[in-house]
Amino acid sequence: MVTNEQVLAKITEILTGTFEIPAEKIKPEARLYEDLDIDSIDAVDMLVELGPFLKGRRVKPADFKQVRTLADVVSVVTKVINDPA
Repeated sequence: MVTNEQVLAKITEILTGTFEIPAEKIKPEARLYEDLDIDSIDAVDMLVELGPFLKGRRVKPADFKQVRTLADVVSVVTKVINDPA
């Protein structure tokens, strides 16, 4: 079972490393576009970077459609990883 904290840590690693976003800006309530300057192309890139962490599972575009904040991303990714199907 992967926790929200583990997912947030991995996403933080990706955002600071790949996207060069300062760690102090990365908070669960941070809005992807407005606060972190993550557009839809960047979001896809972030999911690609998360690929190995997802253990072969895929995030469906429909699941990601309502994502607005970092907490939303963490919730979707945690759900996908922990889904037994």
